Amino acid sequence: MGWLQSLFSPLKKLWFRLNSTQKKRRGIYILYEDVKSCPYEDVHVLWSILVESHPPPAPPPPPPPPSTLPSKQ
Repeated sequence: MGWLQSLFSPLKKLWFRLNSTQKKRRGIYILYEDVKSCPYEDVHVLWSILVESHPPPAPPPPPPPPSTLPSKQ
């Protein structure tokens, strides 16, 4: 029975990690919708400060170009 647990343990960890990431994104979206519907200007100002202080993550660097050196024959 231990082999079954060793098989499912990594899958369980992966599932929890992916599920928690989705919950975090969904929470931010719900908060964004609440801010949009709020009539107070102060809330919108605070939201803009929050968004500006946390820029989106930088895109990954481009892959290196293929080698242009002639191959040895």
